[in-house]
Amino acid sequence: MSESQRWLTILGIGEDGVEGLSASARSLLMEADKIIGGRRHLAGLDARISGERLPWPRPFSDPAAWVRRHQSRSVVVLASGDPFDYGVATQLVEAFSMREIFCIPSPSAFSLACSRLGWARHRTQTMSFCGRPIEPLVRALHPGQRIIALSADSATPAAVAKCLIQRGFGRSRLHLLECLGGPRERITSQFADELGEREIEALNVVAVEVEVGANCDARIIPLSCGLDDACFEHDGQITKREIRAITLSALAPRAGELLWDVGCGSGSVSIEWLMRHGANKAIAIESNSERARRAARNALALGTPELVIVEGRAPGALADLPTPDAVFLGGGAHSPDLIETTWRSLRLGGRIVANAVVVETEAALIAAQGQYGGTLSRLSVERFECIGQFHAFRPAMMVTQWCAEKS
Repeated sequence: MSESQRWLTILGIGEDGVEGLSASARSLLMEADKIIGGRRHLAGLDARISGERLPWPRPFSDPAAWVRRHQSRSVVVLASGDPFDYGVATQLVEAFSMREIFCIPSPSAFSLACSRLGWARHRTQTMSFCGRPIEPLVRALHPGQRIIALSADSATPAAVAKCLIQRGFGRSRLHLLECLGGPRERITSQFADELGEREIEALNVVAVEVEVGANCDARIIPLSCGLDDACFEHDGQITKREIRAITLSALAPRAGELLWDVGCGSGSVSIEWLMRHGANKAIAIESNSERARRAARNALALGTPELVIVEGRAPGALADLPTPDAVFLGGGAHSPDLIETTWRSLRLGGRIVANAVVVETEAALIAAQGQYGGTLSRLSVERFECIGQFHAFRPAMMVTQWCAEKS
């Protein structure tokens, strides 16, 4: 497709409006038949720009469909800053070929914030709360880290401050950057636990320098596999810390992969799977409704709200679920039907891991190893405990683990 056949232009625009665009970007805007964008962006266009102005529909759910509906010889989509940095361009390229698209970005809010604060962009963690939950912030709270987040509205800074305080990070420095790059730009800084009530522009960015208080009571989520069992709300139905670390190692998470956690209990394995990479996905299947609700609460508390929970009994509850890259059988592995169903559902190259405590389940895993291959291991853990005035190592229940890769 030639340059002349590129009908869709995506222009990044800042708070300085049309005057901040390059000459080529202004030329494309002047020549457009139709201009699509937010009401704020469209309102800033002057009379010299004659193209039909089309605001995004509300709710903003399917931008590609709206653009396709108004497709013509020359369409310009206006987006804030860099359209490929948490912007609309990421959705449009899924519907249109890059041979149809030409994009001219402006500095992103993250770049502007780093330039104002003197922070190195590559050493700063970024996230967006626009149409997204705030809970993933808790996973990023490590002393000394710098975080920049796009706010959904004027209420977001207070929500961020509340999250920091609740996790013991109230002494973190919070920078509020409003209307970056425009004539109303304003930057203020304070400790999170000193954020007062005042009028805040809806267009704002929150930057955090993470620090703990003098009493060191901050709840930090480690980067390692095998979180302390106390991190999870549970009724005893949980893959214990040491076994969970080995289980995650056997599942071998890779970026962007999907896990089925069958019989999830507290959700500990699927939650830690999600923690391994931001693009990972997990579906937790649980027949007990109270445990399913408990797993959902754990997912929120540990910053993985993206965990999908399916309440139902496997293998029936597995019907119509997307193909998994890995399967963990934490419950129900004594059933040959469940093992067969999950093995059949697993993609080629996918991994399955099942843990057994009781001999009936162990027998099923031995049979599965004989049919599908893989390895069998016995895992044992002993913990140092008091026995009266003396001490001894008390063994936990032994776990038999079956691991296999589908080839």
